[in-house]
Amino acid sequence: MISKGVIQGLVEEKLSDTMFIVDISVGLGNAISVIIDSDEGLSIDKCIEMSRHIEHQIDRETEDFSLEVSSPGLTQPFKVLRQYLKNLGKEIEIVTAKGDKITGILKYADEKIIISETASNIKVDGKKTVEIKTVEFSYQDIKSVKPVIIFK
Repeated sequence: MISKGVIQGLVEEKLSDTMFIVDISVGLGNAISVIIDSDEGLSIDKCIEMSRHIEHQIDRETEDFSLEVSSPGLTQPFKVLRQYLKNLGKEIEIVTAKGDKITGILKYADEKIIISETASNIKVDGKKTVEIKTVEFSYQDIKSVKPVIIFK
């Protein structure tokens, strides 16, 4: 069986400074899945280039395998810190461990917490106004975070 570490090493050889690994898995029958991303967005050409690089480094005569290289989907939850950093200033949807859904602007992220700014409509003296709140979450309080897709 092909090890995840071998695949990770091959992927890291080909990553540019702006690219990063989101996830690597090796399943039954050597079904290899590599998910990569880039701070600038990832083209299909980069995925093809990575796929070819990995494929040319593994001998099919020794190990049969299937390989899929892709970027994370727009609706997929974030898995690594760099995805949060890439989306600073953008609208996100947070599902808390309790199941609450919160939409806001991602303002900060590090290894321990994320900070989101949320807006809600409230009435003050009979007039509608927008209240802005800054909310801090630790990762153990979060079930998932994903970008909000906005069509203009």
